[in-house]
Amino acid sequence: MPQSNLDEKVFILERLRKVQHSGRLSHRKGSKKGHIEYRIGYFVVGKNGNKKGKWTWGQYCPLIPKKDFNKLIRKALAEGTIDSWR
Repeated sequence: MPQSNLDEKVFILERLRKVQHSGRLSHRKGSKKGHIEYRIGYFVVGKNGNKKGKWTWGQYCPLIPKKDFNKLIRKALAEGTIDSWR
């Protein structure tokens, strides 16, 4: 979903289901098969180096305007990404 006041930033809310793991886990709790977690992230058009002018994954914690956050949650509810809120 595009940010309302910045057309070079797009938010995502992902629902991730644990299928399997390989290697050693640093945190065992909550790592069971079928476990659900959510990730909020963003893509942004790069401004520097080899990312300049290209859509790239945001590397920092996303800051979301309040009205966009509410819209993102409503969209996730409507699409079934999340099944409840609050």
